[in-house]
Amino acid sequence: RAATKPEGRVAMDACDTFLSEKFEVDSDKVQYTAEHILAEYEYSTTSVEQKNGKIVVTPKIDAFEFQTERTVPKLGIMLVGLGGNNGSTFVAGIMANQRSLTWQTKEREIKANYLGSLTQSSTVRLGSNSAGDPVNVPLKNLLPMVEPNDVEVGGWDISSMPLGDAMKKSKVLDVDLQRQLYDDMNNIVPLPSVYFPSFIAANQRDRADHVLKGSKQEQMDQIRKDIRDFKANRKCDKVIVLWTANTERFAEIQTGVNDTSANLLAAIERSETEISPSTVFAVACILEGVSFINGSPQNTFVPGCLELAEEKQVYIGGDDFKSGQTKMKSVLVDFLIGSGIKVQSIVSYNHLGNNDGKNLSQPDMFRSKEISKSNVVDDMVSANRLLYEEDEHPDHCVVIKYVPHVGDSKRAMDEYVSEIFMGGTNTIIMHNTCEDSLLAAPIILDLILVTELFGRIQVRRKGQKAYQRFHPVLSVLSFFIKAPLVPPGSPIVNALFAQRGCLVNIMRACIGLAPDNNMLLEHKISLETRAK
Repeated sequence: RAATKPEGRVAMDACDTFLSEKFEVDSDKVQYTAEHILAEYEYSTTSVEQKNGKIVVTPKIDAFEFQTERTVPKLGIMLVGLGGNNGSTFVAGIMANQRSLTWQTKEREIKANYLGSLTQSSTVRLGSNSAGDPVNVPLKNLLPMVEPNDVEVGGWDISSMPLGDAMKKSKVLDVDLQRQLYDDMNNIVPLPSVYFPSFIAANQRDRADHVLKGSKQEQMDQIRKDIRDFKANRKCDKVIVLWTANTERFAEIQTGVNDTSANLLAAIERSETEISPSTVFAVACILEGVSFINGSPQNTFVPGCLELAEEKQVYIGGDDFKSGQTKMKSVLVDFLIGSGIKVQSIVSYNHLGNNDGKNLSQPDMFRSKEISKSNVVDDMVSANRLLYEEDEHPDHCVVIKYVPHVGDSKRAMDEYVSEIFMGGTNTIIMHNTCEDSLLAAPIILDLILVTELFGRIQVRRKGQKAYQRFHPVLSVLSFFIKAPLVPPGSPIVNALFAQRGCLVNIMRACIGLAPDNNMLLEHKISLETRAK
């Protein structure tokens, strides 16, 4: 319960605690031009070294300058797996929002929205007003961002089914909404896609009636042409491609095949067996200068692909959407270990009945998913050597089963067993019904919009002449990803709120604002001390 505010605290001109309108920062370290937002920023870190047997802790401050382009491009989005549950739900959601549709369920009327989207439906604390109250703003208002209702959407699929029929088949959206969208959705037919049968489950063969022909090089060349044609026909300034197709088996890393960029390009040219469809798409995008995001757990970004992205300075991100069970795990384990509670075992069980579940019923594809789901607690465990020895980890088991009846409504059940005070045991059991595609579609949107934004941000150390882009491996996407891809040598962070804080604080830095550190020191000292 909040104590009564002291008299004299409230100013008559105190602004509202929520601001939906755009704002500008009033600072001599921030400049707004017609083209850019220019911001000076002091980045504070702490160095910890061991010297002569003594631990030396040294605060450091580095001065950076950020430059953000203010002009927002017309954005084209191309999805690999456009006709799947995620793809058809994403397109239907965009279309419904563009038209401000409403529809009736058995409980109530629903209006089209972007709930579940960090960029569209979350807020951040901007600062405090003169009354001392926190002022929150939509996250999307921190910097100029693409408006989702203005995007163009297209893509590829191994099935020729029009999107209206795909939407009906998926049974994700309410029937009244499907009825309003069906005719326009059914006018959208995906482009033919890449299909190499050994990389996905055999039970997907009956869907594959819409596939590219020719060598792997010829198929990659066609993908590049598809991207160029889409960009020109839709009059887009920029295109971003995202993989939301089937989970593939892991590709074997082979010397002379996919270990370097030159070897990878040569291997595609000679149609080497171990080059996966997703890697073909990634390479095509990199060669076209188009950002590529992998929303599935397979190792799309083999070493040669990573090297090529760095050579061409094209953004890539992945792997695997973080939407339901894993997102909860990254919060709960962070809470438990952060509270000094020793998690001893984590058992995660899922069953689902959509095509993703059908594909994952084959062991090689399940193994890809198991890897991405299992590594999510590693950084939190390694951070606490009071609880865990250097090579000690909780037991962690992940099970996924295919149950057609439940469709897209995935069931996730988790058991967390922890050791507590004086040898006691704490057990948490959780049941989570995850509407799989309804959770994934806003994440697809966020991944694309954040990737586009960071394409307009450059940074340099103060005193340097040239600005530079962020590293091509765009690790700021980690909030949305189960197994975050990071630049070589970078720490992997899985704790959810640390990931969110990273993204928000970089955006704040771009407008010259300090990180939101939650100290609220002005509320924790006496009035006399504050006045001084």
